[in-house]
Amino acid sequence: MLNMSFAPTSLTVSQMSGTRTIRPLTAATLCGIAFIQDRLIAIDSIKGHLLEIDPKTDNSKILNPHQAKEFTDVTGLAVWEDNLWVTRGNSVYVSKLSSLGLEHFVTLPYSADGVAVWESTVYVSCHRLGYILIFDRDTRKEITRFYAPGVGIENLAVNGNTLWVCDRTEQTVYSMDRATGEVKFSVLTPFESPTGIALNVDAETGKENLYVAYASEEPYIRDNPNADPNHELTYRDRTFIHPLYYHHEPDKHYALSNGYLIEMSYAEEISPLEEVYIPEVEWRIALPSETERQKIRHIEPIGIPFTEEVIDGQRVAVFKFDALVPGERHIFGWKALLEVRGIKYRITPKEVENIPELSPEFQERYLVDDDDLAMDTSIVRRAAEEAVGSETNLLRKMYSIRNYVYDELSYGIKPYIDTPDIVLERGIGSCGEYVGVLLALCRLNGIPCRTVGRYKCPPHAEQQGVPLQPDFNHVWLEFYIPGFGWLPMESNPDDLGRGSQYPTRFFMGLCWYHIEIGKGVSFETISSQGKRLTKDDIPIGDLAINHIRFTIVKELPDF
Repeated sequence: MLNMSFAPTSLTVSQMSGTRTIRPLTAATLCGIAFIQDRLIAIDSIKGHLLEIDPKTDNSKILNPHQAKEFTDVTGLAVWEDNLWVTRGNSVYVSKLSSLGLEHFVTLPYSADGVAVWESTVYVSCHRLGYILIFDRDTRKEITRFYAPGVGIENLAVNGNTLWVCDRTEQTVYSMDRATGEVKFSVLTPFESPTGIALNVDAETGKENLYVAYASEEPYIRDNPNADPNHELTYRDRTFIHPLYYHHEPDKHYALSNGYLIEMSYAEEISPLEEVYIPEVEWRIALPSETERQKIRHIEPIGIPFTEEVIDGQRVAVFKFDALVPGERHIFGWKALLEVRGIKYRITPKEVENIPELSPEFQERYLVDDDDLAMDTSIVRRAAEEAVGSETNLLRKMYSIRNYVYDELSYGIKPYIDTPDIVLERGIGSCGEYVGVLLALCRLNGIPCRTVGRYKCPPHAEQQGVPLQPDFNHVWLEFYIPGFGWLPMESNPDDLGRGSQYPTRFFMGLCWYHIEIGKGVSFETISSQGKRLTKDDIPIGDLAINHIRFTIVKELPDF
């Protein structure tokens, strides 16, 4: 018999700390989670363990000690009344919770990934088919099917009128109408590789809580006495369960998700390659932006005070020096305390069919070549035409341009930025060069756009209170739809190779670790005697070394 009781020291879900990450002991890869009332169960796909997890202590017990083989490679998990539903291979199985003897329900032509059950309806996701299949529980016949909202392997949960779809590649949870398959909104998950989703309704408040399982590998350094030096890089399983918070703003077409309180420091250390004399210096560094997803709690100077300017609506710190003279050294910059959340917009092509005309001000500011975009070269103009073809819808044009650039370019890190004509000819670009090509093709097609950046916090939310340094600076862009506003888009293709369907997780979306600074303005400039210095005069990198540090203070509470 199956004993679903917790130990006396356990907490029910309604008593759990909302921001706690649950890391079940011994678990390798959690690929399905579900609730039986307030009790959390999960499947470890590698080991075949059906686990009952204490959310307070992470202690786990195996509920199928004699049936682990039957549950190995199970990927989806659902509970309805006294039945347990699982997906394994191409098939869906059902069993009594009291016995766990698996009975075949239906077989698909390809792997069945996730399963959810509501009353007499069974939902099954199949990545290879690109659909979510809906079956009648009694007849086992397919009723209908919905298009899968993402491009990756998807797990499912359902409650009331909502089907929740958790896409591993998209790093996204979709809220769908379970009767029609229409996507109502979507939210980005705070961690990569979400592999399971479950809902629990608080018995006291009636609030619906979402929990997401994650499973991946992480690198780590371990001692090896046989190696020289005595350590080596290897990988280990990483799996856990975390609450997913969301706040939907339907009138503003976006939804927010989990976020963090982050301290970011940016400082320059004067350390010239060659000693120089520069009189009457004004050194400008853009400050973090205030946005729908990013709130500034506090900003303070580092080293020396600064004054503020507002340039094109963006806050900029201005550090003034009577002169920079040979042998002189300074440290200066800013430190900011930021609340940053994930954001995902949902706007359909149909909604942008009858948008207002673009204002002359926007045409003059955001449709011109103001940053060495080579928009008058034949290769760039030809690419702009090829990217959109005969498409006229602004949103579809933007999506087509994105995919065209992803197809044409491969990612490569470089110490300098070439113009879009050179990048297209070469076929390799850094993130800044991707942005340059995207800006040129968008503007030639009448789509206003601007750069955003400049750094991403290392996405290690579990390392709170630890100073973290980014590997590189980073830029992405925003494009403008009249009547809707500015929408974010990542510059790079999310690490998927050519020939793959590109995910849309950062098309009109940003995760919590994207820090927005200086939208459409230069991140850092130097002027002398009122004249802006260019890289031909003296590059900033020849004058100073920048120091960037992030500290994740804590996770933000639920909305």
